[in-house]
Amino acid sequence: MITANDLRAGVTFEMDGDLYVVISFQHIKPGKGSPFVRLKIKNLDTGNIVEKTFRPEEKFKKAFLERKTMQYLYREGNSFVFMDMETYEQVYLDEKEVGDAVNFLKDNLELTIVFYKNRPVSVDLPTFVELKVTHTEPGVKGDTATTAMKPAILETGYKVNVPLFINEGDVLKIDTRTGEYLERVNK
Repeated sequence: MITANDLRAGVTFEMDGDLYVVISFQHIKPGKGSPFVRLKIKNLDTGNIVEKTFRPEEKFKKAFLERKTMQYLYREGNSFVFMDMETYEQVYLDEKEVGDAVNFLKDNLELTIVFYKNRPVSVDLPTFVELKVTHTEPGVKGDTATTAMKPAILETGYKVNVPLFINEGDVLKIDTRTGEYLERVNK
């Protein structure tokens, strides 16, 4: 068991039969009255984010998560197929389970899948991925000092704004946390 006072950002716990992860934590001691804990928590089943307040002594069941390094293999209909790097066992996840990670899934990409009671609850991507531009307007030679951007479609189908000098076939470094272009990768 874990008390509300022991919760911190990133800690997972069970409440009312659901699995939550703490996004932000604030311990508040008002001038009058009892102290309390204000949490912003995310339901790992539904993805809903809520703010809740608790008394510091309230208890919750701590959730233990298992993290497995897996490799994305391919898409099969509405399912995404991943392989456990140790056992070679394959896991099928649907679009809802994969979430926004679908924008960055490239064949053979190594990532982490988080399991709770042998059930996948989230897909943790590497911080950066390198993806090839499949479509964009032709680049403008010498146009590197401007902040003007243009849309580009990457090999996963994800659309991103890129500088004017980017061409089809270029490989780009993308931040998976924000989905933004970082730099062109020389290959």
